Amino acid sequence: MRFGKQLPKLKSVIRHSSFVIFTILALSCVAQKKDSKSYYHEDLYSLRPKFQDPIDTIQKNNSMIKMDVPATRNVNVLVDPILDSINRFNLTRKFIDGYTIQIYSGQNREEAMNTKKKMSSDVSELNAELEYNQPKFRVRVGSYFSRLEAQKDLVRLKHFFPNAILVPEKIMVR
Repeated sequence: MRFGKQLPKLKSVIRHSSFVIFTILALSCVAQKKDSKSYYHEDLYSLRPKFQDPIDTIQKNNSMIKMDVPATRNVNVLVDPILDSINRFNLTRKFIDGYTIQIYSGQNREEAMNTKKKMSSDVSELNAELEYNQPKFRVRVGSYFSRLEAQKDLVRLKHFFPNAILVPEKIMVR
């Protein structure tokens, strides 16, 4: 019985103490005003490194004259074999990863042909290619090396062909 009478008082004490704790936390988070006396400021200008003017320029009569300076640390001898191997690899590559825009994919040949005709009449500067990979006909437009390149044409084609999508594809290198 005693505990039952003290329960409302206990709830009241907990409620008031939680209010006080919340108020203290809220006031401690308030931004403080910056006085000129208490504001911290440090000037590090005197510690900054000082550099001399470059060797290859001379100041003469308020105009700068460039002089040739021979290279002292040349790494061409070390880099040339690596660049040659990259060049040989690029010469052997026939295809690279790229993107194309697919404006139609389905099993109806006539729809594919109509989509290709609509493409040539609406957007004449891009060439559409009809491709058949059993069991689907696909109409694709363009060859792009990056998504960013293809995005511009994709946005334009979405007005005419709402189902147009960007498709990763191997692009033949010429």
